[in-house]
Amino acid sequence: MPAAGAAWRGEQLALLAGQLHKHQTSNEYAELLEAAEAELGAEATQEQRRNLQLLQLELKRQRCLDPQLVSAITQAQSRSNAIWQAARASNNFSAFAPALRELIELRQQQASQLANAESIARSPWEILAQPFEPDVSKARLNQLFAPLKRDLPVLLEKAAAMPQIHPSAQLSENSQNRLCSRLLESWGYNKSCCQHSRSAHPFSCTLGPQDFRITNRVVEGQPLSAFLATAHEWGHSLYEQGLPRTGDHYFPWPLGDATSMGVHESQSLFWECRVARSKEFAVRWHPHFCAELGGDPWNGSSGFWRSLNPMQPGLIRVEADELSYCLHIVMRFELELGLIEQGLPVEELQQHWNQRLNELLGIKPANDSEGCLQDIHWAEGLFGYFPSYALGHLISAQLSEAMEKELGGEGSIATAISSGQESSLHQWLRKNVYPLGRSVNSEELVKNISGYPLSADPFLRYLNQKLLDN
Repeated sequence: MPAAGAAWRGEQLALLAGQLHKHQTSNEYAELLEAAEAELGAEATQEQRRNLQLLQLELKRQRCLDPQLVSAITQAQSRSNAIWQAARASNNFSAFAPALRELIELRQQQASQLANAESIARSPWEILAQPFEPDVSKARLNQLFAPLKRDLPVLLEKAAAMPQIHPSAQLSENSQNRLCSRLLESWGYNKSCCQHSRSAHPFSCTLGPQDFRITNRVVEGQPLSAFLATAHEWGHSLYEQGLPRTGDHYFPWPLGDATSMGVHESQSLFWECRVARSKEFAVRWHPHFCAELGGDPWNGSSGFWRSLNPMQPGLIRVEADELSYCLHIVMRFELELGLIEQGLPVEELQQHWNQRLNELLGIKPANDSEGCLQDIHWAEGLFGYFPSYALGHLISAQLSEAMEKELGGEGSIATAISSGQESSLHQWLRKNVYPLGRSVNSEELVKNISGYPLSADPFLRYLNQKLLDN
């Protein structure tokens, strides 16, 4: 869409948001829910009760919102997105600041209105985070993030003392596309219900009970980027394909939705990091990459594995290595709290961003585009989203340990990958993770499967072992 079209698109989206909100809060809809509960009565199954409970909760939340605020937020999101794109291209945060300030004020109003629907007292930021991570709290996040803030800088120092391998490998776009397609085919890609396309930024989306789509992109100078992005997005799609949606009737029901964005991210990270970045996977796929290149710039599969696992802090979150990624998220979480609840002026965001990044990773952005303008989330007003990315790493690590224990003990995941039996890993996830949907929250899911509450310890054990193997 041309930049000048953003304002009119905002008007269209605001109209649609208003119409949707009208239907979601109507007396007719409320009466249908009451009739369903009365008809089912004591004979309702646990799944039916949970579906109705979630629908009633969403009705309550929507009825707390002023229709004019719903439309205003939608218009501001569209307007802010266009302004952010231009500001990012010109490295000019000051051009984006007024739009960000408006979104913050609107989201603060939204949180104030939604507070009436909460069963327990929650802060404004916690209320805004509920759609992404149900039942999340600042206290719990601080508890989970504290070990990361303590231990990850130490691991980064260890990694910095290790030799880094950066071989020159220029894979053509066609070669990268072939490798991505081969990866998908080996992991169960079904052309009848899946679509693999290109986009400016990789993503996964579900458009219907039998319509699952993923995209990737080829990044110049980064021959492994598209391959790893494909593994990541396919992990998201596999989760979507395995959610409890038996028949068309259940597709739109909340019980068939993802448990949380943190759990969603854990599934993409499992396939990208635990599988595609593993040594065993590198051994199997190294010949395929060499065949496309007509040579071996990595000097064997060990060098290829190290290229799949860079361990140097960088400025860009989406390109960050596993050691530094969660520190990017911790910083954004703390800045969001400042913006939403602690009176941090928008004009000072750039200064605080650069200072906190330097404290955590020892690096400073040279401009706004590689600094506080790099992510789209705040341009969409998606406050409360970022912690799910870090939670995904923690959840993935803890579920992986549970998987290994059940599949035969330590090393069983590596054995499956080495023998090309990733399908056994997928079957475990289909049995233990996917069917839970919204029947639980992310903390309950992890505890049910692993036997103990979510912790940063499994993730830190995983990273320590990866450093030892390097």
